[in-house]
Amino acid sequence: MTEQMPAVAYRHNLPVSDPASLEDLVLPVPVPDPRDLLVRVEAVSVNPVDTKVRANVAPDGTPRVLGFDAAGVVTATGAGVTLFQPGDEVYYAGSIARPGTNSRFHLVDERIVGHKPRSLGFADAAALPLTTITAWETLFDRFRLGPDSEGTLLVLGGAGGVGSMAIQLARATTRLTVIATASRPESRQWVEGLGAHHVIGHHDLVRELGPIAPHGIDYVISPNTTDAFGAFAEILRPGGQITAIDEPQGLDLLSLKSKSITFHWEFMFTRPLFGGPDMIAQHRLLDQVADLVERGVVRSTATTTLSPINATTLRQAHSMVETGRMIGKVVVTA
Repeated sequence: MTEQMPAVAYRHNLPVSDPASLEDLVLPVPVPDPRDLLVRVEAVSVNPVDTKVRANVAPDGTPRVLGFDAAGVVTATGAGVTLFQPGDEVYYAGSIARPGTNSRFHLVDERIVGHKPRSLGFADAAALPLTTITAWETLFDRFRLGPDSEGTLLVLGGAGGVGSMAIQLARATTRLTVIATASRPESRQWVEGLGAHHVIGHHDLVRELGPIAPHGIDYVISPNTTDAFGAFAEILRPGGQITAIDEPQGLDLLSLKSKSITFHWEFMFTRPLFGGPDMIAQHRLLDQVADLVERGVVRSTATTTLSPINATTLRQAHSMVETGRMIGKVVVTA
């Protein structure tokens, strides 16, 4: 008889207030392919991508399990696995092309998995992977920064998940001056605690940045890019760079041309989706960040922990994320 497990899925695009927007169900425990780990999931976190997929990507009535961030314990491995063994504690962000982490057991390719930081519990570790990968790839793959890099980095949405990690990684691994946006007193306090050199409001970037960076900004990380290109064209130095992690509507980059500003996309699922020899870069970067955590220079961004992993709790977590006012990350434990 096939072993079964509890999971949470959606069948139709519904508002999170609808009890059917996420449902409890029972599924077979999956069997690892050659490079897969079978992980017993101990904690997950909810990201904006979870809510966007639930609301906009139709599963055509077939249950789709969501969830990307996870921390747990390896219980079995595929025949070709070389990086992990049963009993290892891991953390990772999974792939948008495979069933999600909102289940008791989950399959994930070992090449996008890191060893969980030893000093963190599963809940604190589960808050990190997706936003860590996004921030890391932005700083080091898109902007090509290094330990001697100088200049000014503007992190929009500094109190969010990606912003919180970008601030910490930039401070820990570069010589950049980090400026972050945050509007509420509690979000400003959070961003300052993560190490931002300056905190500003986001409503008038040109005015706010004038006294701080009179010669312009070198790099911008933007989670909300729609209608922002006019401001970006003013605040960036010639040759500056932008990385967007959202899907801006009506994209028009012409205002950036006169300063030869470079525009990048960052989508942390690119490597899991397309594979290739550099897919293992996500394994390596997660292990590097685990080391930064152990050294005390990067900390978890978990701010809210709920339990257990079921439809009711995950609807609550989705609702929190959909407000757009989250500070840090919401985590759900088994």
